[in-house]
Amino acid sequence: MRANVRAGNLGRADSKRRIKAESKPVRFRADAAQPYDDRCLSWQYDAGTVSIWTTAGRLRGVRFVCSERARKALAEFRKGESDLVLRDGMWFLVATCEVPEAEQIEPVDFLGVDLGIVNIATTSDGKIYAGRRLNRYRKRQLALRAKLQEKGTKSAKRVLKRQRRKESRKATEANHIIAKHIVTVAERTGRGIGMEDLAGIRTRARLRKPQRVTLHSWAFAQLGRFVEYKAKRAGVPVLFINPAHTSRMCSECGHIDKANRVCQARFVCRSCGFVDHADCNASRNIRARARQLWRRGAESHAPAPAQGAGRGRQYHSR
Repeated sequence: MRANVRAGNLGRADSKRRIKAESKPVRFRADAAQPYDDRCLSWQYDAGTVSIWTTAGRLRGVRFVCSERARKALAEFRKGESDLVLRDGMWFLVATCEVPEAEQIEPVDFLGVDLGIVNIATTSDGKIYAGRRLNRYRKRQLALRAKLQEKGTKSAKRVLKRQRRKESRKATEANHIIAKHIVTVAERTGRGIGMEDLAGIRTRARLRKPQRVTLHSWAFAQLGRFVEYKAKRAGVPVLFINPAHTSRMCSECGHIDKANRVCQARFVCRSCGFVDHADCNASRNIRARARQLWRRGAESHAPAPAQGAGRGRQYHSR
């Protein structure tokens, strides 16, 4: 709730939505995640088992399943508490791995990244990561959920239960792949990464009802977090810049005009006549702003490894 307040997602201090959210007591589910420290939970990496305290006493030799790469990361870098999570009838242990951070490079330039819904990410090198496939998948899932909810039978509810979080996992996979590609390019070319700071955009944007579903399913914040922690591990600096007018400003002459954006994909400068893909033009503006910020002494926004590099790995125990 506090994070939503800071991001502006609940409106101003006197808004009804924020007052309602802050007036409700914070409650925790009976099956919510349980944190375990090293006294209550011990790992046997070679045997692939854990020993864990429960309300019925200690359980020993409980097997967990993970990849060989994840097992090595556990043995070398696991530190701190582990969370026991019950999800869809399966138990998961979420472990934090503190991976040593690489020495931050001094970038020779910056790679600008424009975020969007039609195109998930567009870089200043002209690389476009299209969201066409993911957006079509989301539409199919939305139609399927609506159909099953309207039907309301037991079999329909079983299918709904089986389908939940499937769309989220699909978007997470896409964001991981895109973030890895962006960081790899920046690391190989000795550049930093400049991205838009879109915090609070869902509250600021005024859209028609059919467009709200698309906006609220846009996982731009997750992509930003993935780029942050992957960049930290590679020693690549990351800057988040103000996105104001980046899609309306010409990257050649700097002229700003709403009419420059002819349509979603086309940019035509009304001053110098420069023509380009709208997202590519915006990413070059982001690159220029990131370079200016770095010259003024701005610090990288990439977090410490404990906040990003090791979180998110889940090891299935059964």
